[in-house]
Amino acid sequence: MIGVAMAEAGVAGIGRLTLSRRERMVMVEPRGSGMALFTLRAADEVRSAQFASAARDLDADMVAIAGAIIQQRRGTFDPSTHRDRYQEALRALIEAKLKSLPVTPREVITPPPVIDLMAALKRSLAQELLATGAMTAKQKQPKPAADRRQRSLLLPVAGGRRRKEQPTIDPAAVAARSRKKA
Repeated sequence: MIGVAMAEAGVAGIGRLTLSRRERMVMVEPRGSGMALFTLRAADEVRSAQFASAARDLDADMVAIAGAIIQQRRGTFDPSTHRDRYQEALRALIEAKLKSLPVTPREVITPPPVIDLMAALKRSLAQELLATGAMTAKQKQPKPAADRRQRSLLLPVAGGRRRKEQPTIDPAAVAARSRKKA
């Protein structure tokens, strides 16, 4: 009754509602044979959009490629083709518990490892150079830089080539030597 009268008058209702221990402003609007409720924001919670001008930093080729991808992927939306997998799994779990069937947890799928794109690019370029025979003796890899870290802070690691051990310096002895006597 109220919804029909509101629809005929072309009005919506404004009120307050407590959700999650917080009072919120709401709007009630007639929709078909029912009513819809929307939470509203206060004026100090609403900011104007601060988007930069999109026309100045665009690459025309990239826009053309994006347009081609959009045209290729364009189609009609059919909500019946999409499933709520969470709801399906929850219903299956509830049914299994009601029938007293044993519930086994689902196997957790680990995502594939992240690919280092820079390393893959470098490998690809190296293979290309070897294939064309452009690698000459003059283009040898440079020697790695000397280890400039403080030896006293490095942990000993077994394996690899051995380096000559340098004597470690006691910081207390250095501090005692550098003090001036009055």
